[in-house]
Amino acid sequence: MNHTILSLIDYPEKKQAMAQWFHERWGAPLEAYLESMEECLRNTAPYPQWYVAVEGETIIGGLGVIHNDFHDRKDLYPNVCAVYTEPAYRGQGVAGALLSHVCGDMHRRGVDTLYLVTDHMSFYERYGWEFHCMAQGDGEDHLTRLYIHRMG
Repeated sequence: MNHTILSLIDYPEKKQAMAQWFHERWGAPLEAYLESMEECLRNTAPYPQWYVAVEGETIIGGLGVIHNDFHDRKDLYPNVCAVYTEPAYRGQGVAGALLSHVCGDMHRRGVDTLYLVTDHMSFYERYGWEFHCMAQGDGEDHLTRLYIHRMG
């Protein structure tokens, strides 16, 4: 697999394309992604941060780090969010490379614990994540799995 991981903070010119890509994959308002990305670019705090895996100029995967990924455990932060790999690239290590990259980048920024909510079972364990607890998604009637990853 010949892909590169780009951090928005290092490639601010990619903001619009990244926001559009995340919006199209997850359906959250484009403005919400743009707002978070603008905060990333003007902020000296460790997060929010946004990352994409690209093959050439094509975005093939991505994820972000935000304070809370719309769940009731506001005490567990920051959260990795919007993890997505394009279907044609699944099973090729893209998500694993993104997760490894974000953990390393957050560790360099002084963040040694990350959280992530997902309905997937057994996927994130492959990358060093551990089930932590169940969480209630904002506006959802079912509980979802919340994982933790410690880097230090």
